[in-house]
Amino acid sequence: MGWGDMDPPNSSMAGRSDTCFGVFNASEGHNTAQNSITSPWFSTAFGLIGLCSNLFALCVLLSSSRKLSSRTRSSFLVFLCGLVVTDFMGLLVTASVIIPYHFIKFAWAEVDTGCHLCNFLGFSMVFFGQCPLLLGATMAGERFFGINHPFSRSTSISKRRAWSIVGLVWGFSCLLGLLPVLGLGRYTLQYPGSWCFITLLPDTGDVIFCLLFALLGIFSVLLSFIFNTVSVVTLCRVYHDRESVQRRRDSEVEMMVQLVGIMVIATICWMPLLIFIVQTVLQQLPANGQIQMLPPETQKMLLIYIRMVTWNQILDPWVYILFRRAVLQRIYPSLRPRPSIFSLYPVLNPSLRRKLTSESVLQ
Repeated sequence: MGWGDMDPPNSSMAGRSDTCFGVFNASEGHNTAQNSITSPWFSTAFGLIGLCSNLFALCVLLSSSRKLSSRTRSSFLVFLCGLVVTDFMGLLVTASVIIPYHFIKFAWAEVDTGCHLCNFLGFSMVFFGQCPLLLGATMAGERFFGINHPFSRSTSISKRRAWSIVGLVWGFSCLLGLLPVLGLGRYTLQYPGSWCFITLLPDTGDVIFCLLFALLGIFSVLLSFIFNTVSVVTLCRVYHDRESVQRRRDSEVEMMVQLVGIMVIATICWMPLLIFIVQTVLQQLPANGQIQMLPPETQKMLLIYIRMVTWNQILDPWVYILFRRAVLQRIYPSLRPRPSIFSLYPVLNPSLRRKLTSESVLQ
């Protein structure tokens, strides 16, 4: 997602209010945009950093997943892998449209007369934007039930089921992104004419889709906050229990640190945009379709918030890279695994091991 930092296209589209053009006046912003919008080289380097970061995180995740036997940790890594793949593909897909435009400077109104390219880019922005928020809420919910109901069979998720859940999130986000193509809302070219997104105008369809997109994102962030808060409180209460479950607690702490980091980044990067969308469409409701073009200040603020959102895809992989247990143990040595009764007596009967584990947890 992101990449809304290019020069405006041919100003001949400015007067068109139909299809996906005419939401902003390109002729008025052309001169100022030339000075305020960053260079193509900056945007290209910005994108490459994000792609390399996600690719590196994906390699580390795949390497870690092969060494794990814990079903809980494996399912969590599946969700993380789905998040990293989503962020990587989001940067790759949007870059494949934006970077060529940066250097070719094609006229959108002439090249994309049917708005197919704009609809594709708008769909990509919505799909790859909503997926990380929903995946964050899904991961928070999985950890909430895993920590607060550790002995429930339903909380144990296999890799196959975890991938199925990731697929459901992708499918739901895809359906959401297709709604403007099917007639609910519109994807339109946004200031400074280099990217397409949902339309913040007071038309009924646009208002419904804008509120649906924004409120769903806000709900996902709030749900993540509630689940993570309860999970962290629970972990703090049981963290100083008997050492026989020390290894498991350390793993839970590692996952929660990563999950809280993902939630904080998503909140900082996404909440300003989501709240801005809700405020903008609600303030314009009395106009009832009379406004055909966004005010210049609204256009510029939308661009700023979209740039903030782009950082979410770049910072997400570093949460896992930096907040792994190997890194945390160097900062906080007490996280190093301490010997338990199982490591001291590895030949214990399996049934006795299970009995001791249950008793140590219950005590």
